[in-house]
Amino acid sequence: MPATRPDQAFSARLDEAAAATERLLDRLLTTQPEDGEIARPARLVEAMRHGSLNGGKRLRPFLVLESAALFDVPHQQALMAGAALECIHCYSLVHDDMPPMDNDDMRRGRPTVHKAYDDATAILVGDSLLTFAFDILSRPETHPDPALRIALVSALARASGVGGMAGGQMLDLAAEGRFGKVRHGEKEVLQLQAMKTGALLHFGCIAGAILGKASPAQHEALSRYGKALGTAFQIADDLLDLEGDAATVGKAVGKDAAAGKATFISILGPDGARARLRELVADADSALSVFGERGQMLRQTARFVAERRS
Repeated sequence: MPATRPDQAFSARLDEAAAATERLLDRLLTTQPEDGEIARPARLVEAMRHGSLNGGKRLRPFLVLESAALFDVPHQQALMAGAALECIHCYSLVHDDMPPMDNDDMRRGRPTVHKAYDDATAILVGDSLLTFAFDILSRPETHPDPALRIALVSALARASGVGGMAGGQMLDLAAEGRFGKVRHGEKEVLQLQAMKTGALLHFGCIAGAILGKASPAQHEALSRYGKALGTAFQIADDLLDLEGDAATVGKAVGKDAAAGKATFISILGPDGARARLRELVADADSALSVFGERGQMLRQTARFVAERRS
């Protein structure tokens, strides 16, 4: 798939969402205790900020903002939900980078949390970001309707936990042969990646539907879009690991094959993976037809995900 320059309006909107997410997380992640808290240890907060600020495209919060914009949801409500999702994503990276998992020294061009601090601090950073996400979602600032906040909490918990990202991480470890020899075909890799990577991206798309009280047809359209986008993201990630440059990508590359990971590249080969990527972008585009021109920004997001270089 040839690379193209992202539309300027899209790039500006992505940058604005990243900056807004950064400002909100910067405001929320302070040493000042909130109601019901006794204190916030300075070292823990500092390490949480190291693991969550100053880096990344903030694609997941962007998906929340853009899916919510389809329903004219107030910007601050969508931003709160996006920040909660980003906390989950950052927690997963902190734990994923640790020696028992992927054992990475660099993330977003900087030392990983366990390298900048220590293993015990990194574990607590992940624990704290995970629970902080649900703190954010539970606040009236996210939405005045408690029932809607519960719906968000439930959806994010399921996307993050045993039937979502954490379960996908376990399947990924099994696919490396950590617990004995296994064979993975395309069906197993699709399930693994739909959980490990796709579940949080999918939540980013349906969060807007929840906030916007979407119709069943609109919710299903965003769900279908999110599933296609999640798989496309992972294939693009697999291709970056195979062909990317560490300085551009911001982390070590070439580790999937060395670890014997089950990836779309190992199953489909590079050419087959690229062909599947094109199919997924087309499916994501088709899913948004119910929104007409209002879905244009999300259509560009699918192309951006497929063509990214970092």
